[in-house]
Amino acid sequence: MRNDECTSGAQYFDDQLSQTEDTMTDGISYVVADEVATITLDRPDSLNSLTVAMKVELLAALQRAREDAQVRSVVLTGAGRAFCVGQDLGEHKAALDSGDTALSTVPDHYNPIVEALTALPKPVIAAVNGVAAGAGASLTFACDIRIAADTSSFLMAFARVGLGPDSGSSWTLQRLVGAGRATAMMLLAEPVAAPQALEMGLVSAVVPAEDLTSVVDALATKLAGGPTAAYAAIKDTVAYAASHTLSESLANEAAAQARCGATADHAHAVEAFLTKQPASFTGH
Repeated sequence: MRNDECTSGAQYFDDQLSQTEDTMTDGISYVVADEVATITLDRPDSLNSLTVAMKVELLAALQRAREDAQVRSVVLTGAGRAFCVGQDLGEHKAALDSGDTALSTVPDHYNPIVEALTALPKPVIAAVNGVAAGAGASLTFACDIRIAADTSSFLMAFARVGLGPDSGSSWTLQRLVGAGRATAMMLLAEPVAAPQALEMGLVSAVVPAEDLTSVVDALATKLAGGPTAAYAAIKDTVAYAASHTLSESLANEAAAQARCGATADHAHAVEAFLTKQPASFTGH
């Protein structure tokens, strides 16, 4: 991995401080093909830094993917050489200079986006094509699976601008890599290259940059052909168990199994198993 690729997100912060279906506006592209919705952060000239308009559109795209019965898996990625370097600091500084409550964007925009990602009852893959910094990194942590290009990196950049973490990273990151590593990443604010991210358990796989799209497309298509209700139950029960007792989690699992057990997918899969045939799922 090249050093310049790994540190590009850090350099961005340093510099700031010295369709198959259709395309949405304000820096967010939304395309649906083969039951997969691909949401692309699309301001490559600014390394996909997030403006208020982008955050509004991103939340709308996630809500759209949730409500569309034809969408059975989701991919979140970035255009160009970065995934996302977090907040657009130019817009942020203008808000600070004007006396606006600039950080109201955290409860107003970032928090609803993270909640929409984690609560989406469909698998979400982060295709990390380059640096993911600050809130951009936090977005990947809120996804279910992270596939990283070998030229990508993660940077918990909040301390660089005198801020604590946001966008759920205080909750998600330590559950991925442990409290000690998560705290060190936030305090040191140094890039973590893709191979190290894999060793830490931060990502599920690292692939050559030129293969990222094809690998993620294949995975998203596989998930789109899977048991949609079961996937929703998996996401729900794992999230629930993180903050509940064993007894409560057992009861929640039982309720989820009852829901899944009533689906046609379950009945067909059992029949396929008994007849030694491959299971075929419709999502119902």
